[in-house]
Amino acid sequence: MYILGGELVARALAAQGVSTIYTLCGGHVMNIYDGCANNGIKVIDFRHEQAAAHAADAHARLTRNIGVAVVTAGPGVTDALTGVANAYEARSPMILIGGAAPLKTKGMGALQEIPQIGMFQDITKASFTIMSTEEIPAKMHEAFQIALSGRPGPVFIEIPFDVLFNAIEPPEIFPKVSIQPAPPEVSDVARMFEILRTAQKPIIIAGTQVYWDGAHSALQELTDQTGIPVFTNGAGRGTLPMNHPNCFKSARSAALREADAVILLGTPLDFRLKYGQEGWNPNAKLIQIESDPKELNRNRQADVALSADSRLVLEALSEGLQGFRFDEWLKRIQDIETKKENEQQQWEILDDSPVNHFRFGAELNQFIDENTIVIGDGGDIVTACARVIDITLPGQWLDPGPLGCLGVGAPFAIAAKHLYPEKKVLLINGDGAFGLNGFEFDTAVRFNLPIVSIVGNDAGWGNIRVIQKSMLGPERAFATSLAPTRYDKIVEAMGGHGEYVENPADIRPALERAFASGKPSCVNVTLDPEGLAKTAPNMAYIM
Repeated sequence: MYILGGELVARALAAQGVSTIYTLCGGHVMNIYDGCANNGIKVIDFRHEQAAAHAADAHARLTRNIGVAVVTAGPGVTDALTGVANAYEARSPMILIGGAAPLKTKGMGALQEIPQIGMFQDITKASFTIMSTEEIPAKMHEAFQIALSGRPGPVFIEIPFDVLFNAIEPPEIFPKVSIQPAPPEVSDVARMFEILRTAQKPIIIAGTQVYWDGAHSALQELTDQTGIPVFTNGAGRGTLPMNHPNCFKSARSAALREADAVILLGTPLDFRLKYGQEGWNPNAKLIQIESDPKELNRNRQADVALSADSRLVLEALSEGLQGFRFDEWLKRIQDIETKKENEQQQWEILDDSPVNHFRFGAELNQFIDENTIVIGDGGDIVTACARVIDITLPGQWLDPGPLGCLGVGAPFAIAAKHLYPEKKVLLINGDGAFGLNGFEFDTAVRFNLPIVSIVGNDAGWGNIRVIQKSMLGPERAFATSLAPTRYDKIVEAMGGHGEYVENPADIRPALERAFASGKPSCVNVTLDPEGLAKTAPNMAYIM
């Protein structure tokens, strides 16, 4: 019995445990859908290829497995490029499968034919063409291996039309790729002990790798045992509950100024950590654990730098630091955190209308429970909310990641609700960010995925507006204003549920009604355009 290339693609995906592909239809890739139907793989189609790529990114993060987007050739592939770039910076093992002109007419000017492989070489772990139908299973397996090994990341696979539609006798399908954790070298562990046993003020910064390695229990065990203060970053949010007495949000800058040892777990020394330079104690010892060897010693030379599984490292530290406690240092960080929280609380209780950003975040924090997945998509509104909201579980919080790509919200939320229908999915949107992929509420309605977006609507690109007005003056805040659009009405017009809120006390009741509606919903909250500048003018510079 002969089968087509699209069937082989679907069989390879099914063998890897991929349950869903995210797509926008096109003639170059349509027989992949037929293969998916034959192999029990759900097909969710979006209104824009960028959104399909973002959804595949979220699927990968939430399952710790491959996420897949399938797009047609040419503009389908270029539309998806931004989603791939975001996944690359966020360490997400998504696969983008792009259609391509037939091999037999390559270079002759076929419909939607452009050079595609080179566009992805700097923003993927691999980018290649499958040249024959027979090699589809092996090449797909290779892509999965590359995407999941070491530092996770995306792979672009171009499959020409005639390769997909060619019929052959079915070859072997490879088994699921499973990555084994890499243990730390004994000598590296010994050097970590030397630093930490003489330290007075150590801290842990737990990043994305802690989530990917499933190291949350080991992280909590170590901090419970030693009292080392913990700060979380990226997908590391929730790997130690933010309401844990050793987990801190507001005291990180103060801690870095004083810390004499920093354990950096799988988060790059990028702008979020001031490149390991500005505001750091210059004499602090740095212990850097990374899945990506290229990140080691970047921007700051580490005293111990190793590529290893963060769970195994944390377990080794727990064993080697038995009897060591840092209670005096922990108490100092707790005092700093309490002081900053008390200062922030005065903003969280404001009854102003339009609503202040921190009061907005405080209302959400009262609403969110452990059955809620929270997605951040915006500038200042998400920055402010992240300072207020307590994330308590691994994988409970999703945001774009280091690239800061706005527009991920609706696609992320759709993937999350599809994967976890029993959970509430709450999307925190800026009004600017909503406009980028807000039309994907059409997708949510079509697939009966009742996500809820709460839009902080300050009628502008607030994060940039604050900075621009400060630097250039109010009369030169060009390109930062938006209309006070009723996004709730837009979602209603698509078949969803809408709520409009002007007073902070009405936020939670509106959210309750939105989730009770059983429909994709938008709660549109009017925000004070000057709110963040009034209460925390420096926040605009914190990305």
